[in-house]
Amino acid sequence: MKEILVTGASGLCGHYCCKLLLEKGYSVYAIVKNRTTELVNGVKPVVMDLSDEWDESVMPRKVDVILHLAQSPYFREFPENAVNLFKVNIESTIRLLDYGHRVGVKKFIFTSSGGVYGNGRQAFNENFPIVPTGELGHYLGSKACSEIMIHNYSTFFDVIILRPFFVYGPRQEQSMLIPRLFRSVGRGSPIILQGSSGICLNPVHVNDASRAMVQSCLLEESAVINIAGPEVLSMKAICDTFGDFLGVEPIYESSVEPTSNLIGDIELMKSLLHVPSIRLSDSLEEFVLDKT
Repeated sequence: MKEILVTGASGLCGHYCCKLLLEKGYSVYAIVKNRTTELVNGVKPVVMDLSDEWDESVMPRKVDVILHLAQSPYFREFPENAVNLFKVNIESTIRLLDYGHRVGVKKFIFTSSGGVYGNGRQAFNENFPIVPTGELGHYLGSKACSEIMIHNYSTFFDVIILRPFFVYGPRQEQSMLIPRLFRSVGRGSPIILQGSSGICLNPVHVNDASRAMVQSCLLEESAVINIAGPEVLSMKAICDTFGDFLGVEPIYESSVEPTSNLIGDIELMKSLLHVPSIRLSDSLEEFVLDKT
């Protein structure tokens, strides 16, 4: 039985990934901040705060795979919580790489962000250069920094860097983009669009994203892979879909900013990991169940 250590196991993707990993026969350990953290039944908790001092005595002595999904909840709070973001997004990555090297892991999987490409007209494939680090901002800069550190370990074990584009689904924090748009449409709050239709993106349902993440555990080589959905939608198309479902007319305001998209090319994802199939219109009922 393969043993896997997961961070961020109580988060949106972590919850689904743990379920899938258990179904596939993995022995799943999860680093959690405290014992009251809600985990999928069958996951073994490893109590440790990634933003605090580390006690490696509580860590498993043997791990085959590390799936690093955790990120600071304070990613929007710069500079007030810059230290927390550094410790969780960067320092914990280095510590996990070091730990993995010492216990003989075969694979290290890290979730970065599609945002490291910046915005542009074309769909970004994995060979496209990322935004210069000085222009990324604190959160995306932390992702780029971790990516750089991770590549240095590729001579010791496989390193898989996944770049998700706008994951959405049940249990998601309501402040994230897709559920936030749903609430704004329902409340009659104005939606600010770049140009007439807003930016285009291809959001990915958590079910598709998690299946791709779990499948990456089987890759036999290092790789960088985008994780995104099967359809490209403008912000206006997303909000129109929500409006039709809710029976309300979305309110739009246009800005003078030029339209600049954030679309992930998913050819590599489809060939190596998983072919996403869930469209936004397939999951509208989930937003009602999740609405607060």
